[in-house]
Amino acid sequence: MNLDLIPKIKHTDSQHFFLLAGPCAIEGEEMAMRIAEHIVKLSEKYQIPYIFKGSFKKANRSRLDSFTGIGDEKALKILEKVGNRFDIPVVTDIHLPSDAPLASYYVDVLQIPAFLVRQTDLVVAAAKTGKVVNLKKGQFMSPESMRFAVDKVVQSGNTQVAITERGTMFGYADLIVDFRGIPVMQQFAPVILDITHSLQQPNQASGVTGGRPELIETIAKAGMAVGVDGVFLETHFAPSSAKSDGANMLPLDKLDGLLKKLIAINELNI
Repeated sequence: MNLDLIPKIKHTDSQHFFLLAGPCAIEGEEMAMRIAEHIVKLSEKYQIPYIFKGSFKKANRSRLDSFTGIGDEKALKILEKVGNRFDIPVVTDIHLPSDAPLASYYVDVLQIPAFLVRQTDLVVAAAKTGKVVNLKKGQFMSPESMRFAVDKVVQSGNTQVAITERGTMFGYADLIVDFRGIPVMQQFAPVILDITHSLQQPNQASGVTGGRPELIETIAKAGMAVGVDGVFLETHFAPSSAKSDGANMLPLDKLDGLLKKLIAINELNI
């Protein structure tokens, strides 16, 4: 994996997998800084290149009364502040072509949500900012079809592109990860495994997405054994009180133990 793909990423001698991690959504500055500081310390301890993740708004919600954000520019400025304070790159999702130039002013990586990865105008707008583009594989797409999403970025003049696997729809209310797809997609771009979203249980009768966080370690270990380039996960110091996706988050205090195990598996693949 060429880590030059990510601007500002800190190179290490060990060159482990890289990590995208943080809260689902930016709820405020104090929580973002607290989570980032904790993960930065772990990334330095284990020499793992780290990118802070946080959504500046949540556009894909089941219910109208679900939390969507604290305000676009307010959240984006917090992301920028996190990046500057800890000297790390940051990534956020965009949902509309008009989000691309706005978000690109504050962050290093623009992420295309899985439900929107076939939206050509959105993907092209992200590519034209010149920022790294992280394409989440649609829950409804085959690994082979992600070639064309990558092509949209590259043909727009941007070769800085990665793919994130985040599970495939399995019935109406579950997801499953097909690990055969990871080496397929690695033919097109570096591949990141989204551990926590792969364990979502969407479309619940309550209108609130559920999850299987007890399987986070299982999915993470399997992905590392297959040889993913990066790991994506959402974490919070109090998942039960998180305003978005708390049902499938990793408690922040469990991240240290998980990373230690993933490094051990990764070293067997080197």
